[in-house]
Amino acid sequence: METYQFTDEKALTQFYEMISAKKRNGFVVVEHNEKLPYVVLSREKKIIKHTFHLFLTCITLGLWSIVWIYLIVTFSQKKSILVAVDEDGNLFEDKCLSV
Repeated sequence: METYQFTDEKALTQFYEMISAKKRNGFVVVEHNEKLPYVVLSREKKIIKHTFHLFLTCITLGLWSIVWIYLIVTFSQKKSILVAVDEDGNLFEDKCLSV
């Protein structure tokens, strides 16, 4: 029985480079499959020190509140993503629903 490999070496190299880049950004591998190359990565929400940011907001007369709101929006939720290679050898990333 002959097996068919969907992906080539270039796509797999890009796949593993993307995974390592995501790991450097704080993601952890939740699920990994070698046959159908895909990985589910997850990043826990980060604790934001609100008293520190309130202090900076008061010192900068409210300007720091823009940064504070950005941090709240981006880091206060758990994030899960799927990184995979499709049948054509294209690399893609998609958001996963978190419970």
